[in-house]
Amino acid sequence: MTDYDVLRVFCAPGGGYGNELGVVRDGSRVPERAERQELAAKLGFSETVFVDDPERGVIDIYTPTTRLPFAGHPCVGTAWLLDVPELVTPAGLVGARLDGEFSWVEARAEWAPPRTLRRYGSAAEVDDLPIPPPGEWIYAWAWLDEAAGRVRARAFPGRGDGIDEDEATGAAAILLTDQLGRALNITQGAGSQILTAPQPYGWVEVGGRVFLER
Repeated sequence: MTDYDVLRVFCAPGGGYGNELGVVRDGSRVPERAERQELAAKLGFSETVFVDDPERGVIDIYTPTTRLPFAGHPCVGTAWLLDVPELVTPAGLVGARLDGEFSWVEARAEWAPPRTLRRYGSAAEVDDLPIPPPGEWIYAWAWLDEAAGRVRARAFPGRGDGIDEDEATGAAAILLTDQLGRALNITQGAGSQILTAPQPYGWVEVGGRVFLER
């Protein structure tokens, strides 16, 4: 089996929760796309990253079923792991920085895969949602405290690949931030925390805590 690290990205203040991420630091060991897709499916994380150049931050991102030009929690986690100022993705150049306990990346909303952002009237409604059948990718959200920018969210990929609900999704948080035009503090899944901030010229920062699981 190819060596890989497991991170938890967008963890809660105490270090719990977060979305697991697999990172193959030596992408040259799995050079072909078909091999990478097969390994990503075998590992079963919502995303797996293959690092093609650790010094330049060149990465390749896969779900269990498809390759992604950009994804939020893989970029936040891999930037933290490699300690680089930027990542090179097929979508474009992703700026990265560390700020105390938080790892941040900067990206554009149009880089995110399509998501259906579905607003609900209360956090309780979001909490009570059942897992929907496979179909569209749904980001369900409601205000916890609109004045403070606090959001409750859950994410349902709808891909039918065994990932019925994503614990924390940076790309969807970027889309919501772009739509609302304001900084957000998102509680997603069982208790993960995602922070966002709109930037000039259509850029959005997304950040959170990252821990090395193994």
